[in-house]
Amino acid sequence: MTEAPSLARRIGLFDAVLLIMGGIVGSGIFLNPYVVARQVGTPFLILLAWVVGGLIALAGALVYAELASLRPQAGGQYVFLREAFNPGTAFLYGWALLLVTQSGGMAAVAVAFARYFAETTRLPWPEPVVAVSALALLTVVNCLGVAVGTRVQSALMITKTVAVLALVGAGLFFAPATGGGEPLLDRPASLGLVTAFGAALVPILFAYGGWQTGGFLAGEMKNPGRDMPRALVLGVAGVVVLYLGANYVCVRVLGAQGLAASTAPASDVMGAAFGARGRTLLGLGITASTLGFLSQGILTAPRVYYAMARDGVFFRTVGTLHERTRVPVVAIALQGAWAAVIALSGRYEQIINYVVSADFIWFGLTGVSLFVFRRRGEKGAFATPGHPWTTAFFVAGCWLVVTAVVWEYPQDSLLGWGILLCGVPLYFLWRRGNGSPSARAGMR
Repeated sequence: MTEAPSLARRIGLFDAVLLIMGGIVGSGIFLNPYVVARQVGTPFLILLAWVVGGLIALAGALVYAELASLRPQAGGQYVFLREAFNPGTAFLYGWALLLVTQSGGMAAVAVAFARYFAETTRLPWPEPVVAVSALALLTVVNCLGVAVGTRVQSALMITKTVAVLALVGAGLFFAPATGGGEPLLDRPASLGLVTAFGAALVPILFAYGGWQTGGFLAGEMKNPGRDMPRALVLGVAGVVVLYLGANYVCVRVLGAQGLAASTAPASDVMGAAFGARGRTLLGLGITASTLGFLSQGILTAPRVYYAMARDGVFFRTVGTLHERTRVPVVAIALQGAWAAVIALSGRYEQIINYVVSADFIWFGLTGVSLFVFRRRGEKGAFATPGHPWTTAFFVAGCWLVVTAVVWEYPQDSLLGWGILLCGVPLYFLWRRGNGSPSARAGMR
């Protein structure tokens, strides 16, 4: 009998950093600044909100860096939750990742890609066809092997980094500044200001989200214990710098009121600098950016479903690897197919709301898992600076976002939570029907 294929360790530090950044930078940085400006109406508050969001994301990266050094295995966040709590908790995370958070986020970005593709190319193709075609193409690419997938992802990440840098350069050197002398606060210091600031953090943290998916590929890194923590910190820090630069030029060129009135702020900045040609060039950059986000999601998330199947709590075929490419092709195809279904059935805004309401529950719980490992006396090669305060700050920020989304969009949040709870009986069915040790361990 021939030995079953194993995951191929072919990812180095540079590709890992680009994977982390690629999981964050999508369409959010080009669209979400105006949503933030509508919540807080002065340049100081707008930029402060992006700084606070960046600090939360960076704190999360530091927490995940230590967790990655403790458990450098394929599956990332799924493994952290399984080892800190129990297999049932980890299963519900993976279930929500497939049906709600990862697939829903990819579906929303696929819809955004289709819109910008149509605006840029002027081709009369239906948006649903373009969105599904993009998902299908990237699914095929990532089935060809992790080396091919990371090369495509790295190329797209470099392209969208250039797009963000072009936006910053245009706003700094070629577009005239607007406004000036505006007050620090748009209202007196009050509870209303605090709630408005919290609402502004929701689209910001969605824009910063995605760095955690790099950990899914730890089993395919050449040296995960050393390189994954470095990649998380470097990748998130790099995106924070890009995002602050992009928002600074949006405020500089459009002003706080102009930014709040614009539904395409990045395009307006490029238009102020270079006219219609600038808008077209940015449209190409946004198209590449959204495509890169989709590529990263299809590359990384299926490793969680693969780990679930290997634990005996998901379809067994999802845990198989292709003999030649050594990637979980069934898991990759499943991810792409379900994201396509959501893209065809949901609205962009609704998808975002139910994704965020579920996703940040797991972020916060994963932060709590670090307290569990520390209490056991476990230490990795990387230690989170400022723990426990850094970790507590991250957990509190995540659950503040969940509270804000549930308060503002209860129906959309209920949809995401309902899908999550449907996984509880399914977990027990899979556990009963499978004899693997991890499945038998149950929800201790």
